[in-house]
Amino acid sequence: MERHDIQRLFMQHYAKMLRVARTILYDEQESKDVVSDIFEGLLRGRTALLPESEERYLLTSVRNQCLKRLRHQETRLRMVTATAEQAADAENEDERMADIVEFVIGRLTEQEQRIFRLRFTEGYSYEEIASTESISRVAVWKHLSHALKEIKNHFNPKGL
Repeated sequence: MERHDIQRLFMQHYAKMLRVARTILYDEQESKDVVSDIFEGLLRGRTALLPESEERYLLTSVRNQCLKRLRHQETRLRMVTATAEQAADAENEDERMADIVEFVIGRLTEQEQRIFRLRFTEGYSYEEIASTESISRVAVWKHLSHALKEIKNHFNPKGL
């Protein structure tokens, strides 16, 4: 499409295209951007418009571009919201973990604390803990069971 053809289309259809965009987007600058993008695409591309369908093509392009921008804005908003929720959840998780650590330090014996740390912080297996602490695997299990029971009772007293 030649430059003079695009100028003619611009002069003929710009106002109507802008009106359609404003109706969908409710934002003057976004509407102007959409219409400008469509004409820029015509300048760069090899789109050939038939005289009887050029207005329909341009208005349909405006509608599609506006809907695409709205979907993009909704997606961006969902991402921002989800990120904020994840940050709040992480903060709550950090607070819960701090409460559990404080409880473990205050209520469990030294040996239970070491076993608890080895299992849940260091990721040791029961066998590795038993070897490190010079106790049996059954003793490791008993200490961890007691520690977890105490934590559950403290943080979830009604068993919910």
